[in-house]
Amino acid sequence: MTIRVLVADDQEQVRFGFRTILNAESDISVVGQAADGVEALELARELKPDVVIADIRMPRMDGLELTRQLSGSTRVVVVTTYDLDAYVHRALRYGASGFLLKHSGAALLAEAVRAAVKGDALISPAITVRLLKELSPPRHEPAPLTDRELDIVALVAAGRTNAEIGAELYVTAGTVKTHLAHIQRKLGVGNRVGIAAWAWETGHVAR
Repeated sequence: MTIRVLVADDQEQVRFGFRTILNAESDISVVGQAADGVEALELARELKPDVVIADIRMPRMDGLELTRQLSGSTRVVVVTTYDLDAYVHRALRYGASGFLLKHSGAALLAEAVRAAVKGDALISPAITVRLLKELSPPRHEPAPLTDRELDIVALVAAGRTNAEIGAELYVTAGTVKTHLAHIQRKLGVGNRVGIAAWAWETGHVAR
């Protein structure tokens, strides 16, 4: 399946860069571009992309409001230059499926798109640790985790991808994904952000 992406950014050079990066991936295709939030909202409703890549600061409607309006219908990955906690918190509250800094790199951008389609939320490693220390833990007593699951939890809290976790623990990325599904069920959380939040609250983090 080809993942259909809409890119929304008020800078033409950025749109060109994102389009070039994503179209180079065999499973991703950029189907539209928008220079402001209103245009992005209209195109999202018309083209029905799988994922919208949205800048925060755009004319007419910013990326956070765009995320809020698309919540429940289209997955949004927010990509911005501004490393501000308030932006991250609002984006995730509004239902963003990822939050990346623009200098995160081509590989992470493509991975964020794929993660969004799978229902995960990928956050730039540069801000993951700081953010997750402030997130609230789940409000129930989770089922006990195995030692291997705790190892994976700690690495998720450190911002590692599935491939990186697999390499460190000498298992496949698919095995990591299976463990993550079990961990999410035990903790009662919806994605790896919730796993990492629990890790920071309970002290199960990599040292």
